Formats: sequence, structure tokens, C-alpha cells
Amino acid sequence: MFKYFPTNYVWNLSVNLAIEMGAKMGEIEQMCAPLLEAAKQPDAAGTQAFRETWVKMADRLCDLAAEDEGRGRRLSAGEKLKRAAAYLITAERLQAHDAPGRLAMYRRELDLFLRGTRLLHENVERVEIPYEGGHISGLYTRAQGVQGRAPLLLLLNGLDSTKEMQYLVGNHRWLAERGVSSLSIDQPGTGEALRLHGMKARHDAEHWASRVVDWLEQRDDVDPKRIGCYGVSLGGYYCPRAVAFEPRFACGVVLGANHDWREVQKRRLEKEGDFPVPHYWAHVRWVWGGRDNEEFMKIAEDVHLDGVVERIKVPFLVTHGEKDSQIPLKWAHRTYEQLVNSPKRELKVFDERTGGVQHASFDNSINAGHYVMDWVAETLGGRTA
Repeated sequence: MFKYFPTNYVWNLSVNLAIEMGAKMGEIEQMCAPLLEAAKQPDAAGTQAFRETWVKMADRLCDLAAEDEGRGRRLSAGEKLKRAAAYLITAERLQAHDAPGRLAMYRRELDLFLRGTRLLHENVERVEIPYEGGHISGLYTRAQGVQGRAPLLLLLNGLDSTKEMQYLVGNHRWLAERGVSSLSIDQPGTGEALRLHGMKARHDAEHWASRVVDWLEQRDDVDPKRIGCYGVSLGGYYCPRAVAFEPRFACGVVLGANHDWREVQKRRLEKEGDFPVPHYWAHVRWVWGGRDNEEFMKIAEDVHLDGVVERIKVPFLVTHGEKDSQIPLKWAHRTYEQLVNSPKRELKVFDERTGGVQHASFDNSINAGHYVMDWVAETLGGRTA
């Protein structure tokens, strides 16, 4: 794990995620060098300082992109806009949910991402899936070199990730190269669903996952018999839950096994384990509901996989970082041990040799990601060469 800030895990996590999304070290140095003292301050003051330097860099990249476009250099402009979006994603996820200007920053990030990918003519389109009188937004990428219906992997967010993060890390490209289409979504409790539509997270992930499968089955470029599901971080709970109760999924994968999130919250109340974001308890109440921690903990009581994983009857891959400081490795073993009815179960622990030892392998997402996507391609009938 790259530790720019010696005493601040949350900020180091954010910087590592930004690197995985395409941040450049020279720009990271310019953004982070003024923040060494701010990293030691309380959340409110520190995150404001973080926001200012990262937004300033995004502004600079947008100005440079405008100059590129003025000279007809659309490819260069697109790269800069995508990187600006990544920096806004990084700054936005650290803010308190009710911080002034946070929503405007989020909307701007969405716009920059779409403008950047369109200037680059990238293989991705924004889609909207009907749900509960509104919609779930997603990013859809088609498999390369496949005629007709292709297998597809549905990508689920964690507690504080978004569909744009899933895309920028490289998941969509790695799958497309392997002959597998992909759809990353902002499911309830994440991204647009939470920020723009007020959709809270729910423990019965199959409720919204089944509606997504309904939508995918209507597409003539998706093989309905080869739809897999993948979850990262808290998605390590959502994915097994969805696969267990939605029999149309052909396989499942977790990057970070979140078998018993209720127990993790109990330990966090006792100051055990690292938090993924500042303002943590206000953040989880925003995502899940609850007027106070007592109400939130009652909601969290349902967020576990005991008695659920045993229902899974399709191939399933469980992965975990050996040194995950947020979710203990024991939960990966618990998920794997309970997959007793899966015809093809596998546990992969990423270690120092492979890289990806941290939470959801954010310290080396490409090695972990390639392992996962190779497994998906082999399981769903894609290709690995």
C-alpha cells in the first residue's frame, strides 16, 4: 500500500484508489504535498483541505482539455477529462454527505466522465434500468470479438464506490478483452441511486438484482444463461445474497468477502479495524437509514450471509487480501466453507507475491482483477488468450 500520509489510512486508501483509476504521480504530488499537516486534523477541516487541492487539479485539467479541444485534439482532451473525473470522485467520497457543494461536485464528475469517454470513443454507454418507479443507472460495455449474444458480468459497488470507479479501474476493459460484456450499476445505497434518487441500501439485494436481470434478458446482445455477478467490498455481501436468491445468475465472484457486515460494525463501535471514509457513522446512516447508531445497528443485523450462502448452486469465487485491515480474512474462509452446494467453489487469498493484499485488493487491482476476470471468462465461456 502506498502511504503518502503516514498517519491517515482513509486518505492513503483514497490516494491508492485514485492511482488505480489512472491518477498520475506528478499530479498526486502536487495535490498531496500541501496536505501533510491537514492529514492530521479532524475530519471536517482535513477533508475540506483535501477537497480544495484535488478540485483545483481537476479544474486545471479541464482548462487544459478545453485548450486541446480548441485545437481539435479530442483524444488528449478526453484523457484529461477522465482523469479530472477520477480526482473529483476521490474528493467527493471523502466529504460528509451533507457537505455544501458535494452534490454539485458529484454531478460534475458524472458529466466529465461521460464527456471524456465520448471524446475517446470508448466502448461504454450509459443505461437506465427501470426500478421502483424510477431507475438504476449503469455503464454497459460490449464484449469484443463476439457475434450475437455474449456472456455478461454484473458489477456491484461497495459501501462508497460508484460505477465510474468500477470502469476507471479497468474492469470493463479486462472483461471485454476476454469476450465478456459488463454492466456496472449504482445499486440502491450507492452512486446516483443514493445521491440523486434517495434510494437507500437494502439487505435483500435480490430485490433490485432481479430487476436488473429482467432488463438484461430483454437485450439481444446478452446470453441470459451466462449472466454472472461480481461484488467488491460491501458488494462481497450483496453479490452472494443476490446469487443465492436469484437463480438466473450463472456464477458469482467477490473481491473482498464481506460475510458478516453486522459483526464488522459491532467491532467498529469498539474502535477495531480501519474505516473506509471519514464521518463514518453519519455515512452508513445516510446509506442504510437510521436516525442514530442504535437504529442503524438494528438495520445492520440483517446484513450477513449465514444461512444464505448455502443456497448458492452455481460456480463461485471468493477472493480476499491477506492483510485486509477493514474486513478480517476469517470471513473469506467462512463464505468459502458455507458454499457447500456450489459445484465449483474456489478461495483465492492475494498475498505479497501476487499483490492485492489490502482491502478489496486496492493496492494492486490489476493482478487481482486479471485473476478474477480470467476465472469469469473460463466459467462463462469467454476467452483468456
